[in-house]
Amino acid sequence: MEHRTFTWDLGKENRIIRGDVYATTTESPLPVIILCHGFKGFKNWGFFPHAAHVLAERGFAVITFNFSMNGVGENLEEFDELDKFARNTYSREQEDLTYLLDRLLQGDVPLREAMDTSKIALVGHSRGGGNSLIFAMDHPEIGAVVLWNSVARVDLFSDELRREIREKGVATIPNARTGQAMPIHREVLDDLERNRERFDILKRLPSFKRPLLILHGSDDRSVPLTAAKQLANAAVQARLVIIEGADHTFGCVHPFRGTTPYLDQVLDETARFLRQNLK
Repeated sequence: MEHRTFTWDLGKENRIIRGDVYATTTESPLPVIILCHGFKGFKNWGFFPHAAHVLAERGFAVITFNFSMNGVGENLEEFDELDKFARNTYSREQEDLTYLLDRLLQGDVPLREAMDTSKIALVGHSRGGGNSLIFAMDHPEIGAVVLWNSVARVDLFSDELRREIREKGVATIPNARTGQAMPIHREVLDDLERNRERFDILKRLPSFKRPLLILHGSDDRSVPLTAAKQLANAAVQARLVIIEGADHTFGCVHPFRGTTPYLDQVLDETARFLRQNLK
């Protein structure tokens, strides 16, 4: 197993993308998976490094990364850039994915020689699933998408929180794991409203014809199963697999304490689907 890291400066707003590439040594170039974390997530959270290793062992080159304003800086483990987290919009995350894809297609990523860039998939967890769908719908270079407990709508803020943000310019949400109060700036709401049409996943999905796998835990209380069913109904070609008994993180925690039967099923389903459909 080969493992390389990268750090890219986007050249604006002090935005840095930090990532990893995992791949096994092989004579044939490997299909590429770009793995996208979700809200209050990061590339080193819980099961993500394990998932990258397993998918690389299954015959893929896997790229994991931190969105440039996800709030996690050089330490790679904790939210130490809450000023960035407060202003992290879907538009900025889409810019990050565009930058990553451009570097990949230009051959400017670690282990590029091991990759077949004619076969690229996005795999997204939670909010990362919403980002993956929006990006794939705008970029035909993406050959397939896999969703892990994905959102179906980009705006999941409560009416109360929205009012507070509008009135005060910023409001906070709790991070149950760390105890931190995570700020959300008004410009996050402005971005959602300004891109209402572009970010309307359910409205746009009927025209998305590429392979789509939806994996969702039956006991997910962060993003309920109804979201997966809405996505499956909107994308008639999609395959929905319900992971019975699984919660939002497939029974895994941070720090990672080992895999679970739920995560094993998710990785099995993901690898099988992409081997069959990433063409």
